[in-house]
Amino acid sequence: MGVTKTEIFSEAQNHIALLAKAFAHPARVAILQHLFKLDTCVCGDLVEEIGLAQPTISQHLKELKQIGLIKGNVEGTSICYCIDTEVWSQMKNTLQTFLNQDVNSNCC
Repeated sequence: MGVTKTEIFSEAQNHIALLAKAFAHPARVAILQHLFKLDTCVCGDLVEEIGLAQPTISQHLKELKQIGLIKGNVEGTSICYCIDTEVWSQMKNTLQTFLNQDVNSNCC
C-alpha cells in the first residue's frame, strides 16, 4: 500500500480528514446514532442492535475511540461506551467551520 503523505498537509486538514473517517462506514454511523438514542453508556447490546459480528463491532468501536468521539469504561468484564460530549462538540465546531465555506466564483 502506498504512503499517505499526511505530513504534507496542515494539522487542521489532517484533523478534518480524521473526523470525517468516523462517518466513512455506515456501521460507525449506526453505532453513534444508537449511543445518542440511548443517551447512556452501552455495555453489550450493540451486536444485536447493529447486526454485525462482535469482532466487527469491536473494530468500529476501536476506530471511534481512537478518534475520540466515544469513550469506554470498564465495568466488570464489559466495556461500556458512550459519546464523549466534549469531543463531539469540538468536532461539530470544526466541521461546521469547514462546511460553512462558500464558493464565491462562477467557475464551471
